[in-house]
Amino acid sequence: MKITGMEAGPLGTNCYIVHNNTDGLIVDPGGNPEEIINYLAKEKVNPRAILLTHAHFDHIGGVDALRSYYNVDVYLHVNEAEWLENPEYNGSTSFMGSAIATKRAEHNLDQGRMDIGTITFEVIHTPGHSPGSVSFIFNDRQFVISGDVLFNQGIGRTDLPGGDMNVLEQSIRDSLYQLPESFTVYPGHGPATTIGDEKKHNPFFRV
Repeated sequence: MKITGMEAGPLGTNCYIVHNNTDGLIVDPGGNPEEIINYLAKEKVNPRAILLTHAHFDHIGGVDALRSYYNVDVYLHVNEAEWLENPEYNGSTSFMGSAIATKRAEHNLDQGRMDIGTITFEVIHTPGHSPGSVSFIFNDRQFVISGDVLFNQGIGRTDLPGGDMNVLEQSIRDSLYQLPESFTVYPGHGPATTIGDEKKHNPFFRV
């Protein structure tokens, strides 16, 4: 299993491609669909799904181009089911001054184990930054994709619609910080970190 990150979209969102020798998952394609397509072609990977940690505008800008190009389905938590097609909900109107919208996701993300193609991972609901925020855990390779919940010495903002600092803290302490300290954290923005480093050094929530 391999994970490759690339900046995508207007705010430098981290889009991740998780793949083995054949199957791949596209996580949070905030933009730059051509770069993602070129990478997948070079690696000879067949994308099987688009996964969204949440539906803010900076994480969804490349969704429709990739969904159409590869004819794959999109997965999103039900709490943000309407956000993809509503620029007011996904924040694009407020922050960009122009609308970003896509069709609704084909599937809801439920907490628990998921198997897509030959790739197995776990979904956990980690709200606080937004009501439908989720994290994707790949236990075999000891990493988690945390979206905008936990950053390298930072946390997701909670002043957007549906944000809640108390809920965010609970998600980090009761879910992400329960992972082994050796786990690598791949956040929605910025460099990777580890659970152990964040428990020791994160200025917001330490253990």
